[in-house]
Amino acid sequence: MIPFTPEWRAARVRQQQARKYVGVALVDPDSDDVEWLAKAAAAGDEDHARWELRYARMAIAVFVAERDALDDRTSSQVSAALSAALAADERIAADMRELAERQFADRRQGYREAFFATGGPAGAAEKLGRVLLSFASDGTRSAGTPLVRAAALLGGYVLEANAALRDAYGTASLPEHLPPSEVGAKR
Repeated sequence: MIPFTPEWRAARVRQQQARKYVGVALVDPDSDDVEWLAKAAAAGDEDHARWELRYARMAIAVFVAERDALDDRTSSQVSAALSAALAADERIAADMRELAERQFADRRQGYREAFFATGGPAGAAEKLGRVLLSFASDGTRSAGTPLVRAAALLGGYVLEANAALRDAYGTASLPEHLPPSEVGAKR
């Protein structure tokens, strides 16, 4: 008989929350956005554009979990759930899984630098937009009209991820009379 300890139950709940959150990160991009990116940067290749938008959404979901989660374990649970989902993703041919994993790792690194970069005149959405356009094209397109839409699109992905994180994990509620650093200390 397996003991269903409180720790086991809590871990199971966290896994379910991570899967729920990752489900939002795996939603396919809108066809209008795919068509736009294909024309703006991917030389008309809609499949390439679709995958670049998928990779961007997944990477952003991981970074939002790292930055905004209430529990330090959340980002590692999200990463594990995302890896499991990619391994089972029917949109990826079996012989292309390794390539898809490498591509996602490359994209994730590029988006990480843009997402967490501080300083400079460009905001995070603009930096993310530049990365998207770079990966979708030959690496040279990063300014002008496509950048405005890319920044707005990926800024929207950040907002979606924030809403999904709150939906899956709840909203922080801190006592008004205590600073956040003392919440755990006053138990």
